[in-house]
Amino acid sequence: MRDDTALGTVSQLWRYPASSLAGERQDAILVGPAGIEGDRMFGLVDICDNEIARPDREAKWHKVPRIRTRLTNDRDLEVAVPDGDWLSAPGAECDRALSAYLGFAASIRPFGRENAPPAYAGPVTAARYSKAPIHLLTTASLTRLKALHPDGAADPRRFRPSIVVDIAEVEGSFPETEWIGRKLAIGELLLTISEPCRRCGFTIIGQDGFAHDPAILRNLVRHNAHNLGVYCTVDHPAGIKVGDSMRLL
Repeated sequence: MRDDTALGTVSQLWRYPASSLAGERQDAILVGPAGIEGDRMFGLVDICDNEIARPDREAKWHKVPRIRTRLTNDRDLEVAVPDGDWLSAPGAECDRALSAYLGFAASIRPFGRENAPPAYAGPVTAARYSKAPIHLLTTASLTRLKALHPDGAADPRRFRPSIVVDIAEVEGSFPETEWIGRKLAIGELLLTISEPCRRCGFTIIGQDGFAHDPAILRNLVRHNAHNLGVYCTVDHPAGIKVGDSMRLL
């Protein structure tokens, strides 16, 4: 049964063309059965051992979330290191810039041949993981985290959501964590909330505008069983845009 009362409004939409690199904020996205079109098509690897970037586990990757990404024509990747120009990727010039920035030999590679540009004949890599098609986060949970840790920056970029929904604060609660198993609608998009999003060390890493902060994760461990936001599966694919209302079904 549909609840006709809007619970909240979409305030941010994100896709992440390359895993662990900075996301690309969107005004609208197309969500298919497997997730957002253009999301996580590429990975960054250490050329020496083909290890994929793991900022949550190794300090050598901590600068990676500051590397910007964007897709042109919803397919062709461009990458820019801080203070650098946009460069086509995969490509030798881009890899040189990434390697100089990181301090070791690194390379952008497609996740599988299906994500490679038509003319690309170089190496590919396997996706690090594919937890769920959609990651949803509410502003109410960010407000709750900020109340617990007033000196910290509860910035959505720490948590890499697909969809941020602006909802009223629920005192003492991370509300979406309580919706597991529920279904929701955003426009014509229908989702099932499958599980809470367990947070990792990525959340504490500094990015442009906020500092490295271990207390972010400590507060989530202490007050929300390590979680923030929820994962969702796709029941009915559709396009959505900023400003669309969200309803629980």
